[in-house]
Amino acid sequence: MAFSWPQVAALLLCLSLTSSSFAAADLNNRVLAEEQKKTETKKVNSNTIASAGTVELYNGNGDVSATGACAADVKSFCKDVGAGEGRLSACLTKRIRSQKQGNVVGKKIGSKCIDELAKFKIDRSSNINKDVALARACKDDVAKLCKDASDSSQPGSTLACLRDKKGKLAGACKTEVYRNQQEASEDYRVDYKLYTACKDDVKNLCSDVDPGDGREIECLAAKRIQVSWECQNQMFRNEKESGDDIRLSVRLFNKCIGDYQKFCKDVEPGQMRVQECLEDNSDESGFSAECKEELENILAKRVSDFRLDTVLRESCESDLEEMCGVKLKEMDDEEKKKRAGLNCLQQYKEELKSEKCKAEVHRRMKRAAKDIRFDEVLANACYEDRAKFCNDVQPGSSRVIRCLLDHRNSLAQKCAAALFDHEVRMAEDIDFKYPMKKACAWEMSHFCKNTPHGHARIVRCLEEHMDNTDMSKECKDEVVRDMNRMAQDYRLNWRLNHACEGEINKLCANLCSTAPGQTCGGLVLQCLQEKQDNITNQACQDEVFYYELMEVTDFRNDVILAEACRNDVEAYCKDVEPGEGRVHQCLRFNRDKISERCRNEEMKLAAIEYRDIRLRPKLNKLCSEEKAVYCKDVKPGKARVIKCLMENMAQPNFGEECKEELQKREDVMKTDYRYDVGVFTNCQSDVEAFCKEAKTKLRGNATVLKCLVENFRQITEQCQTEMSRAVRLALWDYKPGAALTAACDKDVDTNCPRGSRSKSGAVFTIGVVGRCLSKSLVEGKRLESRCRDLVLVAAPKDARAYFEYPESTGAIVQKIADMQKAAGLEAVLVDPYARNGSTVTVTGWVALACIISLIVVMVGGAFLAYKRFIGADKPHTLHVKMGDA
Repeated sequence: MAFSWPQVAALLLCLSLTSSSFAAADLNNRVLAEEQKKTETKKVNSNTIASAGTVELYNGNGDVSATGACAADVKSFCKDVGAGEGRLSACLTKRIRSQKQGNVVGKKIGSKCIDELAKFKIDRSSNINKDVALARACKDDVAKLCKDASDSSQPGSTLACLRDKKGKLAGACKTEVYRNQQEASEDYRVDYKLYTACKDDVKNLCSDVDPGDGREIECLAAKRIQVSWECQNQMFRNEKESGDDIRLSVRLFNKCIGDYQKFCKDVEPGQMRVQECLEDNSDESGFSAECKEELENILAKRVSDFRLDTVLRESCESDLEEMCGVKLKEMDDEEKKKRAGLNCLQQYKEELKSEKCKAEVHRRMKRAAKDIRFDEVLANACYEDRAKFCNDVQPGSSRVIRCLLDHRNSLAQKCAAALFDHEVRMAEDIDFKYPMKKACAWEMSHFCKNTPHGHARIVRCLEEHMDNTDMSKECKDEVVRDMNRMAQDYRLNWRLNHACEGEINKLCANLCSTAPGQTCGGLVLQCLQEKQDNITNQACQDEVFYYELMEVTDFRNDVILAEACRNDVEAYCKDVEPGEGRVHQCLRFNRDKISERCRNEEMKLAAIEYRDIRLRPKLNKLCSEEKAVYCKDVKPGKARVIKCLMENMAQPNFGEECKEELQKREDVMKTDYRYDVGVFTNCQSDVEAFCKEAKTKLRGNATVLKCLVENFRQITEQCQTEMSRAVRLALWDYKPGAALTAACDKDVDTNCPRGSRSKSGAVFTIGVVGRCLSKSLVEGKRLESRCRDLVLVAAPKDARAYFEYPESTGAIVQKIADMQKAAGLEAVLVDPYARNGSTVTVTGWVALACIISLIVVMVGGAFLAYKRFIGADKPHTLHVKMGDA
């Protein structure tokens, strides 16, 4: 190609100018480098924190060299950053992290620069004054918290003190300390004390491990048994200081980065906040298995060594001292005091002053309920049993604990005791009943969304919704299982245990075995039922009643009955589904076949049912309108409502279904005194005194009731009152052949008209037989002696005295006769020689006056009866029973 002279001249001029420009730039760079070199090599001392001693700054400015191995990288990535006080180091470190995360494209920082940077950081870590930014930010905190630390005598001690007290540091200092910890998590050599103690162990045990990102420390942890004591102590210290911030736990952070961004991206790191967020979401769909496994391993470590649980320690330090009388150092030094302190926090959780401490204790208990590894005492006590019975069961989701519970009868005493204590502690909250909480998640959100956690409130809410058709089978099964377990021991029923603590100590003391792990087997629960009339605490009364509802609903909730009837249920009711009282109905239907022990327990329960209409769901439902009309002001309990209903059965608008069910109940009461609450309660001493043998012959034949009738004059007045009522009701609702009133069957046939029956073969109209027999006795008709005794027992007290002691009437007649004789009035007032000595015979003008008085009374009575008949004497209320529309 040919060029003209002008073109050649222009080209030469351009080249000349370009060459001059490059030369000038090169000269300028050499000048700057020379000036930088002079600055870098100049020795500069730092003494920001006097207690740390005076030190010489690395590179003369406390930063990595900009002209050494990192010159090109500084020029490429940090050209706008001024050298000094660690600014270049921070810039290069940030770039290296981005490289590791795969967030950079193109040129990367070279290995020589990385080594140079590490060398600078290692040197800087020996004395806080070498880290200018850290020393300046933490000067006041060191003076206040770490004034006794001296880096000149013990290198790295000032920073170690700040890390240990980081919860108390000011914001700027805390930021710089965190920056230092993050660098140490990436390279253990930056932690001066850790590096000094462990460098030989790393060389000897982990020389084949790629350095960085905590891999050397992971290697040492895996070979901890071979690691020197000094190194182990520093590893523990490092773990303690960095464990509460996920960014400082490199392994956890790397395995959980995806889950962190998915579930906890708005959660601020530190104080275990992110770890706890991950823990709360670990059962969510999409949560990675590797993150969950690593998280559980870390939590298990913290549980096994209380010194690592920094959040709980900081949150509960004051409560431990004030409430539990123990200090953190004492808990660190003595295993016994550590357990006592932790047990104290759990036992008195509701009384803790610090809400943060309360929350941490709750979380700790929730972990222990979910994974046996988080309950140190249980894990240690059941180590061998777990290997024996649950070796193939994976930890987590309460699987191992549930496995041990299923084998509780085969466990070693030590394990059984620890497992029972675990159950008692976890009875208080649905959060501690993981399988139920998981199975009932939907039900909790729909039925119990406004119910607060704690005090077993949500557990009770779920129990109360068991009849709801929307409750899933999985949830119902878990609730039933929990209720069955509660019946094994009152201490597993949190609400009853706390409501009745004082009453149990007063009424049912010493019934439980004191041996570790031994359950009460229902003894205390039965005691509370038998002595419920002596319970003064209303909350306890309510809980005992609720337990009775559990019993009548499911036979398995009465552990004593369930054990007594185990073989009978298998023999006669194995195809009957438990619940809604079905098994109880089956056993009572077969009462003539079941064992004596089972029959006695069923009769005890039936007697309890008869105390309160609410324990008889069918009766309660059928008589709901009658209750509202006739017994609305009657307080439930002690058979008061049932007694009220029975006294009103003869009312014209009384429902037939309710009447029929009440008569069934009355039929049972007439066969066994234990079903009559009044008689059973008020005649116990009399039964023991006069009818002890009759008690042994109870077979639905009213033996005790008949015995009390025979000994009526000898029994106590309170028992007489109840027996009079019971017999009066039995005659009032008379049925031929009934065990208690069978003695009157012949007299009824003889003296009571067939018109008393509504139709041939039907039962007598209520009240007719009672009136008929009473009238027969008054009229002097002869009654069979045992029937006469029944009628007298049923009679009011004053009327009974008249018939039982006719001689008293004769004595009165004789006295009047003596008085009239002394007055010279022969046979004027009475005739003492009349045929019937139990009546008064009047004569003469007295007889005439009596006749006139009788006529007046009869006329007045007839008029009054007429007025009452037409309802003119007073206002009235008409009760109308409404049926279905």
